[in-house]
Amino acid sequence: MIVITGASGQLGRLVIEALLQTVPAGEIVAAVRNPEKIADLAARGVQVRVADYDQPASLAAAFAGADKLLLISANEVGRRVPQHRAVIEAATAAGVGLLAYTSILHADSSPLPLAAEHQETEALIRASGLPAVILRNGWYTENYLAGIPTALQYGVVLGSAGAGRIASAARTDYAAAAAAVLTRDDQAGHIYELAGDESYTLAELAAEIAKQSGQAVNYQNLPESEFKAALLGAGLPDFLVTLLAESDVGASKGGLFDDSRQLSQLIGRSTTSLANMVAAQLAATAA
Repeated sequence: MIVITGASGQLGRLVIEALLQTVPAGEIVAAVRNPEKIADLAARGVQVRVADYDQPASLAAAFAGADKLLLISANEVGRRVPQHRAVIEAATAAGVGLLAYTSILHADSSPLPLAAEHQETEALIRASGLPAVILRNGWYTENYLAGIPTALQYGVVLGSAGAGRIASAARTDYAAAAAAVLTRDDQAGHIYELAGDESYTLAELAAEIAKQSGQAVNYQNLPESEFKAALLGAGLPDFLVTLLAESDVGASKGGLFDDSRQLSQLIGRSTTSLANMVAAQLAATAA
């Protein structure tokens, strides 16, 4: 039995879809706070169990009988460590045979402030003694593609990444990696640094958008404070503004780059190209 936490989220759903290609639905557990959000998966035979990171009792029931468990990192930055600790303790009590955790690229040396909670979680996992595999996910290409409509409107991509190279990949690529380790033997002890096969600067991203759209789009590099102000002016919430700005600055220091190609090796295919993802986003924007 394979349990996926955060199963109603964007990554969780994709992991379950990937697992369903080779694993019987009845052997997959979607652990979520709100079961109604994944009624469609329940209708396909996936087990649905209530699991709230803030309610340890719910985790014990959700993990009962689990052979393998994927801990998708919580989305509440600043509260992740106690939430992840609750999951790790419940997994230990349930006797889970393998814990997989979605960490951050080069968690042990990353310049991104976002890495701190992942470092603490990885330490908790090591201390637990649970057989574990760490999936150090790089940046999602979707994080930048969401800004394409604004880039087209104003003719500019804003950021604070300088000339830092970003080796991002699609969520589907990272989901395929998670499914791969959950369906293979002898994964305990592995740490995977997962990133896209190709890398780009934000200036190159702007150039790709311009090339495919036929519109003039340039990259404007800003100091972190000015980039934050621009994001706030666009209506983004404070927590997301801080995350995006700090991540861009981290990218300028090499924090989002990796050229080991461990992701494509793990999933047995090339990662989704930036050009293809820009094309898909432009098509969706035009629809």
